[in-house]
Amino acid sequence: MTKRPRRPAAARAHRPASPPADHRPAVLRTGALAVLATLLLTASTGQPRPAAAALGPARPPARTAPALHRLVGDGIPGAAALSTRDGYRAARFSTAGVADLRNGRTMRPQDHFRAGSLTKPLVATVVLQLAAEHRLALHDSAAAHLPPGLPVTGPGSGSDLRRVTIRQLLDHTSGLFNYTDDPRLAKKLFGTGFGAHRYDRHTPAELLRTALRHPPAAAPGARYSYSNTNYLVLGLVIRAVTGHPYAAEIRRRLLVPAGLGHTSFPGTVPALPRPHGRAYAHIGDRRVDATSLDPSWAGAAGEMVTTLGDLNRFFSALLGGRLLAPRQMAQIRDEKHTGGTYGLGLYATELPCGVTVWGHNGEINGSHARTAATADGRHVLSYRVNTDTHSAAVPDTAVLTAEFCARRDGRAGQP
Repeated sequence: MTKRPRRPAAARAHRPASPPADHRPAVLRTGALAVLATLLLTASTGQPRPAAAALGPARPPARTAPALHRLVGDGIPGAAALSTRDGYRAARFSTAGVADLRNGRTMRPQDHFRAGSLTKPLVATVVLQLAAEHRLALHDSAAAHLPPGLPVTGPGSGSDLRRVTIRQLLDHTSGLFNYTDDPRLAKKLFGTGFGAHRYDRHTPAELLRTALRHPPAAAPGARYSYSNTNYLVLGLVIRAVTGHPYAAEIRRRLLVPAGLGHTSFPGTVPALPRPHGRAYAHIGDRRVDATSLDPSWAGAAGEMVTTLGDLNRFFSALLGGRLLAPRQMAQIRDEKHTGGTYGLGLYATELPCGVTVWGHNGEINGSHARTAATADGRHVLSYRVNTDTHSAAVPDTAVLTAEFCARRDGRAGQP
């Protein structure tokens, strides 16, 4: 197996930790969703549904439940996963632990949560659609497609959006400083200042100025360096090219065609849509309820709110070729400029059994989520926990291996 680099996350890059050898017992529940063809892979095609008998077994195998159990045993309050596969009439939903430590309620399939950097594949898809429409080109300068009045260079920092291309924003080779790593801002977003500043409002222009004040991490095109600034800028590019906010374009181009009725971009609204559980983060040695916050600091880099079902629908439609033309589908998977680390909004993960899955992860205060799928989008897993990796270890690969590396006979191998 090729060794993978650190996986990206919405707020900051993080190093996944291995779970301890011993595990405490946890509540575990597994059930089926009543989401037939609308949640399966033919949901947005508009084709007639086949007869139930032709669709095969009712649910995919229960593979991720033990992995969720281990996560909760390692100190995570709650975890949930949704698996969808061609040939099964319904998805399989599994959960462990609790969604709310106050009343002990479990996670539900319909629960909304903050998805962090899982916003990025949707932003990238819209940008690639605009490229297919010849409204921009991937080799264009980012500065050429920004709304008037926005800064394009920093005061003596060396950061210069005139030298950065759209492609370099998409695959994180721009070298732009990651604005969420600014020490003063990071203290407010994730540190001891969170309680006092969780409802602060931020504008993209303000956040861009924060990034441009810092020297670049590398020269444009020199190397991969994950930065939320890249997708902050892409959100501004979409607005300048289309005349509409990036969230409006995502709704029109992606959410409506793919049937994602439970995904939203809250802007400055701090509350989650109902139903939802709680989100927990650690500030110092205290566990803090981080459910309510102003997500404007995340913007196009990670403000999305969604459900497990909508994530599965989106990645099934994307990888199934229903949202991008073949040329753009090849581009979104193109990792050559990052040495096999990251495409143009997606990245591949090779699992211990040799299976390669495509997707993204996301993180924001008190929430971590991951979606992975086979290259054709016919087998999709989305899972989430109600904490972040700065509060507890979240071994993504262990969950993905449980789902994608077991054959029907229970042994490791190609699913």
